[in-house]
This record gives sequence, C-alpha cells and structure tokens, in this order.
Amino acid sequence: MKQPAGVILAGGQSRRMGGGDKGLLRLGGETLLERVIARLEPQVAELALNANGDASRFDVNLPVVADSVAEFPGPLAGVLAGLDWAAERGHTHIVTAAADTPFFPCDLVPRLMLAAEEAPIALAATPDPERGMARHPTFGLWPVALRDDLRAALADGVRKVVAWTDRHGTAMARFEAEPFDPFFNVNTPEDMTRAEGLL
Repeated sequence: MKQPAGVILAGGQSRRMGGGDKGLLRLGGETLLERVIARLEPQVAELALNANGDASRFDVNLPVVADSVAEFPGPLAGVLAGLDWAAERGHTHIVTAAADTPFFPCDLVPRLMLAAEEAPIALAATPDPERGMARHPTFGLWPVALRDDLRAALADGVRKVVAWTDRHGTAMARFEAEPFDPFFNVNTPEDMTRAEGLL
C-alpha cells in the first residue's frame, strides 16, 4: 500500500461546545486544528480538511472539501467527501483524524497501515475497562475502492460508522491509553480545561 492521503474531519456542529468550529479554539497558543495538522501532515502524502460552509474561516493552506450528503449525517459523510477527493488525486486510501483531538499518536498512520493488512478498513482502538477495546471511528484507514458502497449506505440511512465498517471487515490498530487516552477529544468547555492540563 502506498502512503495514504489524510483528511481532517471538521464537519460536525459542535452542539456541546455551543456551536461553531471546535477546531478553531485555541489551546496553548495554537488552534486545535493547527495541532492536528502538525501531527497528521508528516504522516500522509497530502492533506485536506473536510468542513461545510465558508472555507475561508479556517485560514489554513489546505484544500477544504465539503460533505456531498445534506443534513449533517455525521462522520461517514466526511469520510465519503475525503474518499471522493482522494480518488480525484489518484490515491488508493485515506486516513482520517478528528479536528478536535489534539493528542493523537504521531505514529497513527503506519500503525493503521499495518493493521489494514488483515482487513480492508482499520480503526484506531484503545483499552476500555467496560468494553475491552474502544474503537475510535473518526481515526481510520479507508480504501477509496469502497466509496460507492459508502455513498449507497448513506443514501439508505446508515449513520453509525461501525454499522458500515462491520459489513466490510475491520481491523483494529491498538494504542495504549496511559497516561491518558491519546484519542481524547474536546467536546465541552470542561474538556478544554482538561486539555490545557494535559499540555
């Protein structure tokens, strides 16, 4: 597998944060989005941002691709937008990361690629005391070849990531959750306070 393209998912509505773009919140002098770009860009062939609305508000030197499915159907729409963009650029795979997760691993992509030797899709996962392993569905490796299948699934009303990925076989790339879960994401003002402490 050649180096995948990267897509940062920033298409959510941030209801628990009071609306707006969580990725533009500042953490230690940088926006969450800038921190995500700095972690993902060195790991991928090229990088795009998935977001809806006026792209100029992000002020980043990246292509911005909008969802092609209306009414904010969730992260799968962002994955599809990324797959369509990557297909036009000649890529065979994309890796996605969430725009509100500033501490994800700097070896995310190679470990997802290794896991994907076992299945078409690979998702990041960390140990969870209740569920065994908790999958992080916005951090995945996705083959461009499945984009039409995903488009059809969204048209049929599928919204949950794992409801679609489980149809195709999904490997887990396991990451440790000590001293904290690296896929911790900022959803609320309290999470932002915690992120400042983790810095």
